[in-house]
Amino acid sequence: MTGKKSVLVIGLQPTLIDFSSPDYAAYLDMDAAKVSAGLKAAEDSLTQLGYDVQMCLTDFGETAEAVVQDRLKRKQFDCILIGAGIRAIAGNFILFEKLINVVHANAPQAKLCFNTKPTDTADAVLRWI
Repeated sequence: MTGKKSVLVIGLQPTLIDFSSPDYAAYLDMDAAKVSAGLKAAEDSLTQLGYDVQMCLTDFGETAEAVVQDRLKRKQFDCILIGAGIRAIAGNFILFEKLINVVHANAPQAKLCFNTKPTDTADAVLRWI
């Protein structure tokens, strides 16, 4: 890889997720510790592949837009991943839509990608950069 590409991984703060909620029924075997470990492993994997990785963990919308916008104003990213916890959960649809628009307005040059779980984050990034 020539030059270090930068990646922003946007996801929900795992400690805020209620894994017993019906919205998370498909993730019954998950908990905050497992998600945090998966995020750390994804970050480590991308770093080992030569990417400059920043994690951006948000709440469910109270400050999420402002947090992501602030991060995008501080640095230009080559790729932005929005995690499945935001994208794939029906109850987070509006949050996902808002974050897509924040990314579009503040990082139009960035490639967008999406994972299905923390363990396929590197695969999602590799599809685009």
